[in-house]
Amino acid sequence: MGLDIYRLSIAWSRILPTGYTDQVNSLGVKYYKNLFKELKANHIEPLVTLYHWDLPQPLQDSLGGWLNETVADLFADYARLCFELFNDDVTSWITINEPKQVCLAGYGSGAFAPGIQSDGVGDYVCVKNVLLAHAKAYRIYDKEFRSRNKGKVSMVLDSTFWEPGSDSEADQEAAQRILQFDLGIYGHPIFIGDWPEVVKSRVAMRSRLEGYSQSRLPVLSAKEIELIKGTHDYIAINHYSTQMVNATVEAPIGRPSGGADRSVLVWNRPEWQKGSSDWFNVVPWGLRKLLNWLKNQYGDEEIIITENGYADTDATLEDDRRVGYYQGYLSSCLDAIYKDNVNLTAYVTWSIIDDWEWTGGYSSFLGMYRVDFNDPDRPRIKRKSADYFTNVVKNRCVVDKDQCTDS
Repeated sequence: MGLDIYRLSIAWSRILPTGYTDQVNSLGVKYYKNLFKELKANHIEPLVTLYHWDLPQPLQDSLGGWLNETVADLFADYARLCFELFNDDVTSWITINEPKQVCLAGYGSGAFAPGIQSDGVGDYVCVKNVLLAHAKAYRIYDKEFRSRNKGKVSMVLDSTFWEPGSDSEADQEAAQRILQFDLGIYGHPIFIGDWPEVVKSRVAMRSRLEGYSQSRLPVLSAKEIELIKGTHDYIAINHYSTQMVNATVEAPIGRPSGGADRSVLVWNRPEWQKGSSDWFNVVPWGLRKLLNWLKNQYGDEEIIITENGYADTDATLEDDRRVGYYQGYLSSCLDAIYKDNVNLTAYVTWSIIDDWEWTGGYSSFLGMYRVDFNDPDRPRIKRKSADYFTNVVKNRCVVDKDQCTDS
C-alpha cells in the first residue's frame, strides 16, 4: 500500500506478565524486536503505543488497577524498560491510548475491562492516576533517552466533536462543557496545567449538593500540576464521529454521575449517514472543527491523527461507504491544513485489517482488508477501500486517481 507509518501497541502483560520489572518475558521482547526489524526493512516507521488497555491482571487483582496511584509508578517502570529495550528501533512513542475509554468505560460505566461501575467517582480517580503515569513516563524519556535518538512522546486523546444544537448561549456553553469533560480533562493538565475550570466547578458544585465534604474530582497538587504540564511533543487525537448537544435541566441530586456533572442532552441528526453504532455518524466537517478547537485551545502545536476510520456491519469487499468516509474526512483534513493553518502533519487510519472490538468482538468491520475468520489461515482479502487508500498514498490525492492533477 505504500504506507510509511504503522501504528502498533506493545502489550504490558506480554513484556511483564506480572506487571513488575523483575520478570521480563524474553519471548515477548523478541517478538517486538523482530516486528520492528521487519518494519525497518520495508521503510516503515513504527508509531508505538505503550498501553492500549491491556493491564496485567495481577495489578488489577492485587492493587485495584488504575484506582491505585501505585500503578502509575509501575507503568513508569514498564515505560523505562521499553525505552531501554527498543530505543534503537522506535522514535515515535505514545504512552497511553484513549485515557477517556480507560477511565470512563473501565472505572465509570463498567462497559470495558475491568468492568468497575463507579460513575462520577472511580473514573475521576482513574483520570488523575493515568495522567500521572503518562507524565512520569514522559519525564523518564525526556531525561534519560531523548538525547540518544531525538524521539517524540505524547498521549493519544480521543473525542467526538460536539456541535451545539442551536445558536443559543446555553447550547454553545453545553458544547464547550462536554468538550472539556471529554477532552479537556486530559488535554488541559498536559498543555495548560490543572483541570479545566468548568470541570472543577461543576464537579465541586454537584459534590457539595450530594453531601460530599470535598469534590469527587481529585485535587492536583502544585507539584503534580508541574509534573504533568508540558508532557507532550505533539497532539495525538483519535476521532470518528460528531454528535449534536443541547443544554438540559440540572439533574436531581442523587448518586454521583458523570452525566449529571456534564449536564447536556446528546442527539443525532436523522439525515446523517450511520456506521455500525447509533453514535457513529459520518460528518466530515466535524473533524475539521475538532482540529480547529484543538488549535484554539492549546496553540499551534503539531497534530497527528492517530485513528480515523469507518465501522460497518457489512463485511462486503465493495465497501463504498468506507471509501466515501475516507474521501470526506481526508478532504476535511486538507481544509484544516490549507484553509485554517492547522499544523496537521500525519494521518493514521483505523484499520488496515478487521479487528476485535472490545464490546463488539468481530461483529463490526473497520478494515481495508477483510479477515476470513472461518479459514484457519485467516487470509486477508483486499477491499475496495484498500485500493483507494493506496492511490491516496501514491498520488497524494483524496479523489479518484483520474481526477488528480500534477499540481
